[in-house]
Amino acid sequence: MAIRPQTRPSNNKTDLTGRIVKALSGYYYVRPIDAASDVEPIQCRARGIFKKRGESPLVGDVVEYEETENGEGAVNRILPRSSELIRPPVVNIDLAVLVFSVTEPALNLQLLDKFLVHIEHAGIQAVLCLSKQDLAEDGEDSEEARTAMSDVLRIYQPIGYEVLVTSSRQGEGTPALSERLQGHLAVFAGQSGVGKSSLLNALVPGLTLETNAISNRLGRGKHTTRHVELVDIGGGYVADTPGFSQLDFAELGIEELGTCFREMRELSSGCKFRGCTHIHEPECAVLEALERGEIAPSRHSNYVLFMEEMKEKKRRY
Repeated sequence: MAIRPQTRPSNNKTDLTGRIVKALSGYYYVRPIDAASDVEPIQCRARGIFKKRGESPLVGDVVEYEETENGEGAVNRILPRSSELIRPPVVNIDLAVLVFSVTEPALNLQLLDKFLVHIEHAGIQAVLCLSKQDLAEDGEDSEEARTAMSDVLRIYQPIGYEVLVTSSRQGEGTPALSERLQGHLAVFAGQSGVGKSSLLNALVPGLTLETNAISNRLGRGKHTTRHVELVDIGGGYVADTPGFSQLDFAELGIEELGTCFREMRELSSGCKFRGCTHIHEPECAVLEALERGEIAPSRHSNYVLFMEEMKEKKRRY
């Protein structure tokens, strides 16, 4: 997922190094590297050379920039990227926190697996964060919420995913999440209405990100985040990301899908046929593990569903 960085030589001794923490209306807001969280980012424009190359600085980029008149600046060079997400456009992420509520909205394992496919493909470490844990203790959906929590722990912990259970309302789990984020540039992702903004507000007192209640009629929340912005949580950054629920497999090849399911990737070397699809082939190590109950049926059925979705898209084009 990494792309070739711009390589304009920098001979300007006044060039400084910083990270783009927000991009809005043609401006890039750059915070100097190692600056304290209360240091205001510098509003910069990108040099025209980027446009000529069809390239663009992105949120998360480490850049060389220079100060210009009126306290503003200009981005001169983008340093090499370690990772890149296409939607949302954010780079150098090394940890993805996938936020799913135990209820309101109901936990959707198919969507969770779709997120994990994209995160695995990008080569980014994932942490599963279950929000609204307090709803599992009381309320009319408490039984559904407890079942959802149990399913996630049963299915995803054995295949190596870290699971954190949180309640921003009660403050449960937020200290552990804050500690996990230290030293990382993380992305918060999940369907609208699961409480991403509420969690960030709990992590950073005084942040007051806009939140929205769930629409009962539609069973989903309204998008409250308008643009990608890195939030300094003291010792790390978190990106709250709009548009991350609109996922498709455009950048993923059919043959790569199986490698994005951890348990299938580990077993695939035991399949009789090279390029095994893990759907119908004889002596398939994945199907044999599924039959023995070593792979969750929901994981395999979602894999088959995604494969069909990708084939259908390929046929259309």
